[in-house]
Amino acid sequence: MPAKISIMNNGSIRVEGDFEICDADGNTFGLGGRNKIGLCRCGQSSNKPFCDGTHAKVGFQSTTPARDLPPPAAKA
Repeated sequence: MPAKISIMNNGSIRVEGDFEICDADGNTFGLGGRNKIGLCRCGQSSNKPFCDGTHAKVGFQSTTPARDLPPPAAKA
């Protein structure tokens, strides 16, 4: 199944399907066979980049309805 990314209201970024997560050096995180994870969006997780539920404790609030982005700017 291709990756599906969902922005959860007042919560994490949920990633499901066939995906890998790499650090800035290109090293792959070991996900232990998971095909579903939450990425931290509030910045307070003690397990970044993964969500540990801290958003609920700190009262993180953010809703992000889907919208169309403008076309990318032309490269000079």
